[in-house]
This record gives sequence, structure tokens and C-alpha cells, in this order.
Amino acid sequence: MTTDNADPARGVRGGGKPPRDRGVPGGSSPRGNRARAIGMTVAAVLVVLGLSGCANNSFTRLGFPNPITLQGKTILTLWQGSWITAFCVAALVWGLILWAVIFHRKRGDTLPPQARYNMPIEIMYTAVPFVLIAVLFYYTAKDENYVDKISSKPDVIVNVLGFQWSWQFNYPQYHVTNVGNMWLEGPLPVLEIPTNETVEFNLTSADVVHAFWIPEFLFKRDVIPDHPNHFEITATQTGTFIGHCSELCGLYHSRMLFTVKVVTPQQFQADMAAEQAAQSSGSTS
Repeated sequence: MTTDNADPARGVRGGGKPPRDRGVPGGSSPRGNRARAIGMTVAAVLVVLGLSGCANNSFTRLGFPNPITLQGKTILTLWQGSWITAFCVAALVWGLILWAVIFHRKRGDTLPPQARYNMPIEIMYTAVPFVLIAVLFYYTAKDENYVDKISSKPDVIVNVLGFQWSWQFNYPQYHVTNVGNMWLEGPLPVLEIPTNETVEFNLTSADVVHAFWIPEFLFKRDVIPDHPNHFEITATQTGTFIGHCSELCGLYHSRMLFTVKVVTPQQFQADMAAEQAAQSSGSTS
């Protein structure tokens, strides 16, 4: 004698196949969908970052000028790394938000499974931000030490004097001094440095606080009365640029500019010799 009762273990009458999970169309598991969604998000981020690394332009530099010094390139790398970290964190957070919205939206009045007092998850919540901060701190401190490093014997020394509202550049190794006028009042002072040689700047002010800034250095340093400041760079490419005072120092602050000439070492030596001859004969530049 047979019965037509349902088999609780098999879930159907007459020994048929179990029904397909109605909660997920097509029978695919929520775990598989989540994995695909997260994988696609991560892949998209990696593709964008990979393509960004193939070029050097204002987009990949995230608004920074093209650096012309070794120190500037280090600063740019730190800047890009910080943004890449931020993008990855944002992608993870937004991915988790979308995952929760898509796969865990309300489907009834039943309370979903709770994850309170889950020690592994809570440890991860604490450890991951700590690791991120520690890594960023390490690279920031390492790069800052490199940018602030001063050689015991730099190839070129430039003593920079800031005053309202112009600059004086003195080369003690060559006994050459260059001083100019503020913008629209005459020739700008000229700062000339060679490529591929260490150049040390010694900064001081004759009156108020100024700031020595060449945008292509990706670096600026205050020029303070009675408080000499120092830094060192190694230029990597030739060209002519404009330097600025980036600290509000009075009425004509915006006109406190100077010309920066980065030349080859051979050209630098020739120009210093010409300046020495001109100044020793009584003319000024």
C-alpha cells in the first residue's frame, strides 16, 4: 500500500526533485552574486588605477605640477599613494553599502541575522584602520626625512634673502649676488641652478615673514627674520620657471616674484664665470 504523503526530507510528493530556491532568480546563490559584485568593483578600480599609471599628466598627478626635482617626485608619489589608498577605501565602503542595499534589502518582517559580539569582525574593524594609518604614517615620515635631508657638502649653496618685496640670491662659492625688483618695477631677480647637482638653500628675511615657493618643486618653506631655514633639492630637467612668495607679507605681496633658470652644469659654470667678471668690473645684474 502506497501513500501520497510528502516526504519531509525530500520536500516534494512522490520523490521528485527539490524546488529551486525562490529567493534568488535562476537558482544562483546570494554568496555567488556578492562575490561577483565585489570582484567587479575591485577589478574596475584596478583597471582605472592601472591606466592612470601609464601617463604623466594633470589627471594622474591629481592637480600637482610636473615636478622638476628628485624631492618633488617623492612628494608626488606620496600624494598619489595617499589618493590611491583613499580610492580603495571608498570603493570598499561603497561596495559594502551597495551589497547591503541590493542583497539585504527588506523582504519581510523577519529580523535578519545579527552580527553583534562577533569578535573576529570587531577585531578586523579595529585592525584594518590601524594598519592603514600605520602604513601612511611610515611612508609620510620616510619621505619627509628624505625631503628635509641636508648634505654635508652640497654642490651649490644659495643664500636667499627675502625682503619687501623682492629677493636677493647670493652664491658664496662663486662670490656672485643677484638682486632684482618686484614685478612691474624692473627686471625680476634671477635664481639659476644646475641639473643633477645638490643645491642647498639657506633662507632668511630682512623684515617680515615670507615664504619661498617654486610650484614645480612641489615644496615651499617659510622665510623668517632671525630664524634661518634650510632645504636641499636636486633638479632633474632644464627650463625657466616662476618663483613666488606664498606668505602674505604686505601691500605688494603678489608682485614678489622671481625667475628660476635650471640649466646644465656646464652652462651654470659659464654663467657664474660671466657674473663674476661682470660684478668684479663694477656692473651689477
